[in-house]
Amino acid sequence: MKLIVGLGNPGREYDKTRHNIGFDVIDMLAEDLGVANFREKFQGLVGEASIGDEKVFLLKPQTYMNLSGNSIKEVMSFYKLDPAEDLIVIYDDMDLPLGQLRIKVKGSAGGHNGIKSIISHLGPDFFRVKCGIGKAKRREETVSFVLGGFSKDEMKEVEPLMEDAAKAAKSLVTAKNIDRVIQKFNKKK
Repeated sequence: MKLIVGLGNPGREYDKTRHNIGFDVIDMLAEDLGVANFREKFQGLVGEASIGDEKVFLLKPQTYMNLSGNSIKEVMSFYKLDPAEDLIVIYDDMDLPLGQLRIKVKGSAGGHNGIKSIISHLGPDFFRVKCGIGKAKRREETVSFVLGGFSKDEMKEVEPLMEDAAKAAKSLVTAKNIDRVIQKFNKKK
């Protein structure tokens, strides 16, 4: 059993923003896996599916980004899952160029408040699928940048990025060799 989490903020005002790319990838996965509806549970929206022989839960925490760990910990505890083996988190990363994907097995939060929250509840060992959203031109524009939407031109890079993030998550679920999956998806643009 695996848990695939997409990070984002609930509410229409955050829909389709850079910070919510994790939610968008979960929606893409749900459609691909035939998840018809999500139910409210564990302070989030949860869908169930299978990838290969593995049962998978898709989660969009509804706690707001900075408290994502609260929702994820509830699911992990309830199903007695091991973060190092069973947790895959998909989220935005400003330190990666727009459209670039990076899988990491563990590490620091890198300034991402959602990841900080998860680490504070579960420790640093879990799979991360980082989606490059680029950087704001000036530091003081960071909040409006991450809470802003992608332009039409940017979407040409973002749509394939989201498809790759969904494929990467599925590959991590079924992988016999994690290093091969990481090598496949972490190639430079």
